[in-house]
Amino acid sequence: MSDFLNKAKDFAGKHDEQVDQGLEKAGDQIDERTGAKYSQHVDRGVDEAQKRTGEGDTVPR
Repeated sequence: MSDFLNKAKDFAGKHDEQVDQGLEKAGDQIDERTGAKYSQHVDRGVDEAQKRTGEGDTVPR
């Protein structure tokens, strides 16, 4: 399992922009499915996740 996690971390570090875009799309889907009821919390979660991948948030809002 740790080999998988190491590969995932390596991928996230090398492909930060794509990972950030994926996180942004996931947040948008959650907002859509919940009627944006938790939008503020979802945005905060997406921002924190983006900070922890690669070089940080690369997707402008």
